Amino acid sequence: MFTARLQAWVRRRAQQLAAALAKAPLTPNQVTLLGMLLTFLAGALAGFGHLLWAGVVLAFAGTFDILDGALAKASNRSYPYGAFLDSTIDRYSEGAVYVGIAAYFLQAGGPYMRWQVLATMLALAGSFLVSYVRARAQSLGFKCDSGFFARPERVVVTVVGLILGWQALTLVVALLAVLTHFTALQRIHEVWRQGRAQRLARERAAVAPKTGETTAP
Repeated sequence: MFTARLQAWVRRRAQQLAAALAKAPLTPNQVTLLGMLLTFLAGALAGFGHLLWAGVVLAFAGTFDILDGALAKASNRSYPYGAFLDSTIDRYSEGAVYVGIAAYFLQAGGPYMRWQVLATMLALAGSFLVSYVRARAQSLGFKCDSGFFARPERVVVTVVGLILGWQALTLVVALLAVLTHFTALQRIHEVWRQGRAQRLARERAAVAPKTGETTAP
């Protein structure tokens, strides 16, 4: 993934900051909620046409998505509910950004407005589907981390589109409308491969005792 190095760099800085905040009264869940509020602010700024500031705020808010997990580990406050809350808040945050972008396109008007809004809605559906496929697969015991456009990639290109202006944003939304669904299909295929391997292994295990039986004289 093209954001792997950037994410690793941000993660290291988040771990350093989390170590400093470990003894503070701030909880990982509070960090998660604060990141959500900042993302909502980014969506609102986009909706009112302040694309540059929306991109800056969204870039800043994205660091909270890593900081909350780092703080949970540094302070020994990792709980299943925290992971559940984080995943749920991520969906709200993504939705807020896409709604803000759609509102901006509606306000700006223009001959391509309908296509811009449609692409935004397709990107929203694809983003949710990418996350759902992973969550559902992991709940069934499959590993599902593959895919070209996971959430870090989506955040980075959205920030770039917002900062560069409406033309770049239109292109980014169109790319997201296609690549998010492509990523979902990648993950579906990966889970299918794992499921097929499990089925073949069970079939071989069921046949093995029969082939090992010997006929008594």
